[in-house]
Amino acid sequence: MKSRFETFTVLIAKINRNIRRIKNLEMADYELRSQHSSCLYYIYSFESLTAADLCEKTEEDKATVSRALNYLEKNGYIICEAKSAKRYKSPILLTEKGKEVAQKITEKIDRVLSESGEGLTEEERAAFYRYLGIISDNLDRIGNKLG
Repeated sequence: MKSRFETFTVLIAKINRNIRRIKNLEMADYELRSQHSSCLYYIYSFESLTAADLCEKTEEDKATVSRALNYLEKNGYIICEAKSAKRYKSPILLTEKGKEVAQKITEKIDRVLSESGEGLTEEERAAFYRYLGIISDNLDRIGNKLG
């Protein structure tokens, strides 16, 4: 059991570190960080999202998303046409600069996903994601019971 726990937790942590490292390295040319690339990717994928939507999609807290959006807006990647004080629920759109960079980010993500799945068949990949989803849901359920 100890080996199973160590293998599971170490591999999940290692995967997470590698994802952040790759994101940061791939985004360095644009002076962007991991959380910026995630925001741009999701806004590009859905054409418009709110900060609340981004929190849900990225699994990041409100403060992290807010800081990322402030940076992206200040540097000309996004616009937020908040018509009220409820900016958190206002649509966020990409500027032309944001669309261009988000498209390149999406291409890089596709390449990394392709390379990271080398050696797996489509069926194995689908099963892996299905199993990972089950484990994630189970951990959510356990965490919700405890807290």
